[in-house]
Amino acid sequence: MEPQTLLQKYARGERHFAKSNLARVDLSLVDLSHINLSHANLSQAILHGTTLIRANLSHTNLAQAKLIAADFSGADLSNSNLRDALLSSAELAGTSLQGANLENATLSHSNLRGANLKNANLRNANLRGADLRGADLLGANLQQADLSDVIVEDPAAPSPQVPQL
Repeated sequence: MEPQTLLQKYARGERHFAKSNLARVDLSLVDLSHINLSHANLSQAILHGTTLIRANLSHTNLAQAKLIAADFSGADLSNSNLRDALLSSAELAGTSLQGANLENATLSHSNLRGANLKNANLRNANLRGADLRGADLLGANLQQADLSDVIVEDPAAPSPQVPQL
């Protein structure tokens, strides 16, 4: 599917684009909130600054996609392939990435607050400076992941008081 066709249909109110082949398309800086791209091929797509709030991207191929500063708030990316994807400074708060393949992905300085990363593959992922407060990492593969400077608790929260004996 050509990007112009998708954008025209989306502008007319269509939201269902499951199983579409959008490999290598450039959809940067467009609002595609609530779109259904489940099982689609978006490998090597360029989606810099794209808004995908509450989008359904489950089982989607986003391998090597460029998603810098994209907004996936509340989106479903479960079981998607994001291997080697660039997600620096992405908004992923409340996003489901359960079972997703994020091997070698760059998530540096991304907001993953409250994200569901259960059983996700984050092997060799770059999470430097990412906000992981409230994220569920149960069963996630974090082997060789760069977790430098990640935020896992609220820095403004008062430190717990230890009772004196």
